[in-house]
Amino acid sequence: MPRPRSLTPDQLAVAALAVADRRDLSMRTVAAELGMSTMGLYRYVADREELERLVVDHVFETVDTDPPTGPWEEQVVELAARARAAFAAHPAVVALTLTHRHQSPGTLRWAESLLAVLTDAGFADRERVIAVRAVFSYLVGAMQLEHLGPLSGTGTRALADLPADDFPHTTANARRALALSADEEFTEGLQALLRGLAALR
Repeated sequence: MPRPRSLTPDQLAVAALAVADRRDLSMRTVAAELGMSTMGLYRYVADREELERLVVDHVFETVDTDPPTGPWEEQVVELAARARAAFAAHPAVVALTLTHRHQSPGTLRWAESLLAVLTDAGFADRERVIAVRAVFSYLVGAMQLEHLGPLSGTGTRALADLPADDFPHTTANARRALALSADEEFTEGLQALLRGLAALR
């Protein structure tokens, strides 16, 4: 049997990302994507978890982590927007960031930039912990909602069509939601969060 060809970490990440985008990430499917046996893939990675880390880092590596300019709120919005843009083509990978954010160099660099902005803005100690956690939670949650349950989707339309006599607030809210763009929802929601976090300083 021929010896498996040599693969770079980037080639592995690209193949794993292609499979993850199809929501079918496993050792077997990545090996098939690379045209090799599953056992051959074990020469390069230990398990599926390592594949997941490669995928998360590959996407985050495309995120510009250079410090933005302007008021701290605008800098946080900019950093979050850059991450959102990178994951727009890979929504299935968003959930993987929750379990692999501590091992991904790309994620760590993004978080370091966020922490620097918050530190310069006057957040310290306990307040900074809460602030960075809140921003990351918002980012991941907003990205998942945008792709799994967008305001422009059938779920919102179903809510808007409920009997108004039984659900007056829900139907009115859903009708307003249909008029919001994904960009407006993301940015204005984050800005509202930041206004609340400003009170922590």
